Amino acid sequence: MKALTRQLASLAQVCPVAPPGAQRYADQLMGYVLWGTIILFVLGVVVGIGAIVAGRIFGMPHASKAGIVGVVVVFLAVIGYLVLPGIVRAMTGAGCI
Repeated sequence: MKALTRQLASLAQVCPVAPPGAQRYADQLMGYVLWGTIILFVLGVVVGIGAIVAGRIFGMPHASKAGIVGVVVVFLAVIGYLVLPGIVRAMTGAGCI
């Protein structure tokens, strides 16, 4: 039983290592994801404001309400995008050292 426990403990100490030179591509991919996310956030705010303005101009209160909801959802998504990675990192720990 002790041998099995020792083997399981040694498995938990194995840390994954990226292949040499892979970090550059991982950074590039994460940069694309970051800029794409920022563009989508800005696009969501612009579309929401456009819906609010169009709803007011054309007398469509449902479009204005949808635009307000859209802008609020985008701001909540931005807050989640900034806060949730820290929460996950705090719960999972630093990982392998």
